[in-house]
Amino acid sequence: MSQRNIAIIAHVDHGKTTLVDQLFRQSGTFRDNQRVEERAMDSNDLEKERGITILAKCTSVEWNETRINIVDTPGHADFGGEVERILSMVDGVILLVDSSEGAMPQTKFVTGKALALGLRPIVVVNKVDRPDERIQEVLDEVFDLFVSLDATDEQLDFPVLYASGRNGYASIDPSAREGTLTPMFETIVSHVPEPKADVDGEFKMLVTLLDRDNFLGRILTGLVLSGTVKVNQQIHALNPDGKIVEAGRASKIMSFRGLERIPVDQAQAGDIISIAGLTTATVADTIAEPSVTEPLHAQPIDPPTLSMRFSVNDSPMAGREGTKVTSRMIRDRLLREAESNVAIRVTESADRDSFEVAGRGELQLGVLIETMRREGFELGISRPKVLYREDESGNRTEPYESVVIDVDEEHSGTVVEKMALRKGEMTDMRPSGGAKTRITFSAPSRGLIGYHGEFLSDTRGTGIMNRLFEKYGPYRGPIEGRKNGVLISNGNGEAVAYALGPLEERGILFVSPGEALYEGMIIGENAKPDDLEVNPMKSKQLTNFRSTGKDDAIRLTPPKVMTLEQAIAYIDDDEMVEVTPKNIRIRKAILDPNERKKASRKKEAA
Repeated sequence: MSQRNIAIIAHVDHGKTTLVDQLFRQSGTFRDNQRVEERAMDSNDLEKERGITILAKCTSVEWNETRINIVDTPGHADFGGEVERILSMVDGVILLVDSSEGAMPQTKFVTGKALALGLRPIVVVNKVDRPDERIQEVLDEVFDLFVSLDATDEQLDFPVLYASGRNGYASIDPSAREGTLTPMFETIVSHVPEPKADVDGEFKMLVTLLDRDNFLGRILTGLVLSGTVKVNQQIHALNPDGKIVEAGRASKIMSFRGLERIPVDQAQAGDIISIAGLTTATVADTIAEPSVTEPLHAQPIDPPTLSMRFSVNDSPMAGREGTKVTSRMIRDRLLREAESNVAIRVTESADRDSFEVAGRGELQLGVLIETMRREGFELGISRPKVLYREDESGNRTEPYESVVIDVDEEHSGTVVEKMALRKGEMTDMRPSGGAKTRITFSAPSRGLIGYHGEFLSDTRGTGIMNRLFEKYGPYRGPIEGRKNGVLISNGNGEAVAYALGPLEERGILFVSPGEALYEGMIIGENAKPDDLEVNPMKSKQLTNFRSTGKDDAIRLTPPKVMTLEQAIAYIDDDEMVEVTPKNIRIRKAILDPNERKKASRKKEAA
């Protein structure tokens, strides 16, 4: 049976996982009566809830005596560490673009990597049945994008398909509005070359994905570049420098069939497989038979740009909800994450109670915290910090991101003004159809921390912002942070409606009556720039005297409830987010008001 290995590249929400669902259905991977969930490739809970792909996954479909191995890649820049390595496993890419939104920055990032590796793309314009489609302009944008990424003449001569993933049809005719995905299967088989495989050589495979299984231990996935491997064969792992990491046996070999991994007795060059049996080999290592001493070239990974401090929860309410609260448990979990996710780096602090976790962006670290929270961990999280570097002449440099914003024309002035305050530099501004404007900025990552919520308020929820790591550039100097102070609880107890009523006049509340509070916990935002200590637990004195006026019922505005990402973006340098399986609370890092004053005086003196 001949093989084709392809990756699907697309921006968030452009429909690649839905399209893969239809490829499964129409290739006969699912039985007619089989109950299949929508977006079957998004297998973990967070992916289902958020509707985004977080982990790259392999799958395969069979069509007319050809096995097509498909890799579904994440569409979000924070998970780009997955994408870069995966492209080394495939021989072709499908670039999926929305018929209205066109080529977006994330598409540019991955497509640039794919073109640099010499892969020939197939362009699929998806969602052609949208009422606001602009198919021809989108195709022109894709062509211009390829030219700007130095595509060769061969790569510029790409086949184009017009599809609707949800309705399950693709066609070479832009006006088609029904049919099947047969034209897509035919294009893949005719356009993508078979894997360049040396079946008779020595067994070599580059690890591109790492998984864990409770029974099998580490599972290493990659493309077999040469030779054949059999179950129980002696193998060893080489790191990118050529050192032997460990030796062992291939205790289990698994191949992808549809959504499942099926054990096989042997695999040969050109197959995408998973191997179990090694305990320390990781991503970018080469697995080979013992006679091989030269490692395969691994794609370098872009470095992390942002770090957060994960510490043991030391609030008065610690240990009430979570089952995993000790620093040893947190450390083991973080080190396990860093093993399988190469874009994350973990360093332990001197006091051993906290850990510096560096990653690609707020979303990536937010997903890690949310996952840990669901596993029963309690954590204290600090404000994100960018990772600075020094250039050759010793000057400080910081990470910059290219930010593409689509907004209604009436809001463009506000967005430009806010981005200027955050030291963003406008590089492009043009109409993008439908009375919207597309504005491109180059801005320091530091200035963008916490901006997304404000951006949604400024654009009445209609704006779309896409960010992508661009480069390390010169340090831009201080950037103004949050303008408002906070309301801080001055004691422990339960919030009382009688006390919260007058506090509403001071600002926006984050808590509702009956909620458990403690000293140093932040219960709201002050309308003024200073922090204010308040008593939200003061109850009404019940005396025998009656006032002539009837008591008014206290009507409170519903509190502002923050998601995990909003809370992390909101806090200041002297604040923390307390994360437990059931609650997200914001608090001062130092709970005691006297100690807090001492620390702020020391900071001012320094």
